[in-house]
Amino acid sequence: MVNVKEWEKKLRAEGFGRFFTWRDGPNASYPDHTHPVRTAHVILDGEMTLTSEGRTRTVKAGERLDVPANTIHSARMGPAGCLYLVGEEENCAR
Repeated sequence: MVNVKEWEKKLRAEGFGRFFTWRDGPNASYPDHTHPVRTAHVILDGEMTLTSEGRTRTVKAGERLDVPANTIHSARMGPAGCLYLVGEEENCAR
């Protein structure tokens, strides 16, 4: 089981300040988009495939992927969907 509090503690030490969990259904997808700040995605359940800068990577429960600010990327969830923790950089202007 992935420990969300431990991940939040680790990410906070790396400069991430805003956290939320998100669930997407089976095979949900997001077309090319960007975020104004660096984000970290920790997979809690299921899997996510992220494509960015000509590379595609699939991550599963317990694994992490980071997306630099303003980087174009797309994502597709696995056949069982995906539950994930998102960390956003501390200087996130909202």
